[in-house]
Order: sequence, then C-alpha cells, then structure tokens
Amino acid sequence: MTLEQFTDKDGQLARRYEYDDGAVLAVDFGSQREDAAVDVVDCTVIVVVGDEQYEIDLPESADDANTFIKNGVLTVELEGDL
Repeated sequence: MTLEQFTDKDGQLARRYEYDDGAVLAVDFGSQREDAAVDVVDCTVIVVVGDEQYEIDLPESADDANTFIKNGVLTVELEGDL
C-alpha cells in the first residue's frame, strides 16, 4: 500500500515530510481509534485498526524506522538516504 492510498478514504489524512537525514510519514486514523496497533516486520509497517489491517512498504534504503500511534495518528520516522 502506498501512502496516497490512505487519502482515498473520506476524511483520512496522510502526509510525507522529507528532511536531509530521513523522512516522516504521518497517517491520521482518527482520534476515536484507540484500538490501533503498529509493528514493523522487515521493511513493512503493519497497522491494525479494529478489524482492518494496513501494510506500508518502506524503502529498502531506510536504515531505521521508528513507529508509534498517539491519538489515532500513526507516525513513522525513517532514517537514512531515501
């Protein structure tokens, strides 16, 4: 799944912010989604929200990925030469 596919859903926001040493991906699942969970397996971010599962493939050039969900917003911090 690409980041742009998240914006196909009504009211859902997804952004990518580029920096010199990496990037940040942010996806808003809505503040009502306290049952969301996130994990990284190999180069894939797996997000489970209720009964739905989303997968985001990360660039292989990313050295490290830190993920967390707070108030329904998924944040993925990527380091490396993207």
